[in-house]
Amino acid sequence: MNDHRLAPADPADSVAAAAEEAAEVRRFWAGLGLPGLIDVHTHFMPERVLRKVWDYFDTQGPLTGGLEWPIGYRHQEAERADLLRRFGVRAFTAMLYPHKPGMARWLNGWAADFARRTPECLHTATLYPEEGVETYVRQAIEAGARVFKAHVQVGAYDPADELLQPAWGLLAEARVPVVIHCGSGPAPGKYTGPEPIARVLALHPELRLVVAHLGMPEYEEFLGLAERYRQVRLDTTMALTDFTEAFMPFPRRALPRLAALGDRVLLGSDFPNIPYPYLHQLHALERLDLGQEWLRAVCHDNAASLFGL
Repeated sequence: MNDHRLAPADPADSVAAAAEEAAEVRRFWAGLGLPGLIDVHTHFMPERVLRKVWDYFDTQGPLTGGLEWPIGYRHQEAERADLLRRFGVRAFTAMLYPHKPGMARWLNGWAADFARRTPECLHTATLYPEEGVETYVRQAIEAGARVFKAHVQVGAYDPADELLQPAWGLLAEARVPVVIHCGSGPAPGKYTGPEPIARVLALHPELRLVVAHLGMPEYEEFLGLAERYRQVRLDTTMALTDFTEAFMPFPRRALPRLAALGDRVLLGSDFPNIPYPYLHQLHALERLDLGQEWLRAVCHDNAASLFGL
């Protein structure tokens, strides 16, 4: 299958292409001797919110870096979840995030309901620097949230904001991972980059931060934070793919460091908001030639250990 072919427009062709891709994804993980994949960076959110996200990509909003970004899996919610199951994704997330105050608590309510009706979904929650954040973060943890999402770029907030300090403390104490988009890709924000995150970790060194996109484009700086703090991890979301390598390439001199952190790198995809087939992310990792043990850990075992699956 051509890694770069988007789903065809004809419905019959789309069904056939999805079946073909699902079979190839399953062959990939079966060839590694795995029971499936665990994807820590997939997006499910209220439909009207997701449609606005897709509209933003369609109009090449500023945070896309002006890139042409066709949505590869523009399907209804049930179809998207079913496709991940057909890929053999044993567990996935509902990465959702607020862009203004007063939104996070509502999103957390929706995500709790989605997790209840979607057994494969790791109950996901989010947060924002605002009055009451400590309360609703505590409530989400008590309700069974297993992973949080923070988006510094979209939220346009300082992750070291004083309002967030009690919440980070709660999450560190509860050992609940936080997938955080904090790198300056695909476009920088006022508070993106490694420095604000370094300030957070200096105060909360046991916080289980999962840096999204391998921290692109500040790959080496975020590798440095993972080397310094044993609870820091990185996800592979969109990194190393042809799409991303064209404008924010991963430095090949850093591959030995990525290999050495093989127990703290997790598979992420950004499904459904990707401009290429899901399979391409897997092939992008495979062609690094870091070995099958590294691939098994990244595609399944590290997340299985982190989430107790």
